Amino acid sequence: MEEIIKIENLSFNYPDGRQALTGINLTIYQGETVALIGPNGAGKSTLLLHLNGILHSNGVVKVSGRSVNNKNLRWVRSKVGLIFQNPDDQLFSPTVFEDVAFGPINMGYPEAKVRQCVARALDWAGMTDYEQRSPHHLSFGEKKRIAIATVLSMMPEILVIDEPTSNLDPRSKWSLISLLKRLPMTKIIASHDLDLVQALCQRAIILDHGEVVADGATSHILADIPLLRAHGLAPDGAT
Repeated sequence: MEEIIKIENLSFNYPDGRQALTGINLTIYQGETVALIGPNGAGKSTLLLHLNGILHSNGVVKVSGRSVNNKNLRWVRSKVGLIFQNPDDQLFSPTVFEDVAFGPINMGYPEAKVRQCVARALDWAGMTDYEQRSPHHLSFGEKKRIAIATVLSMMPEILVIDEPTSNLDPRSKWSLISLLKRLPMTKIIASHDLDLVQALCQRAIILDHGEVVADGATSHILADIPLLRAHGLAPDGAT
């Protein structure tokens, strides 16, 4: 399989001195759907923010063979779409259309192509009739879908998603899982939701205290209750 993300010896310290990542080495292959799981504070979100250059640090991060650095930043962000845990961090325009069009407009696309990108992204997200709605008046689940559409409008090769099902009711959660399952891109998903991990991800990586402690087939990782329990991912009573 073709390597699409390569991470070598990546470490990161926050300004207060806290070490968030230590010696991360990972390869993600084109077409994979990979789960990043681990307890709060494990470094999952910090790792995701390195994948499109929001954070930089020691080590190497490459996307399709090109280093994630200031020189390549525009190109990297056209390839790697990042979806935040809270959709309100991603939605800021008066209408859904304007939010979803923001990326294509900033890429300099002509108006006809912008409209085409918006229509396609909203169709993929199941939100076709929402163009003129205010994103701030939508339900949390609807906001999640619109946030995904803002990234899909750029046709990224990789989706990087932080806690996609957090704060969703069961119906909205499974609807979102169904949406993500249909998307053909490579996906890297940080989540505490083991239902989502089992339903979507062929591979799971456990991160704890900023280090990779396990990496393998999701079925094997989720079946290892002592491993899950050791890293805060299974109830004490699970067997």
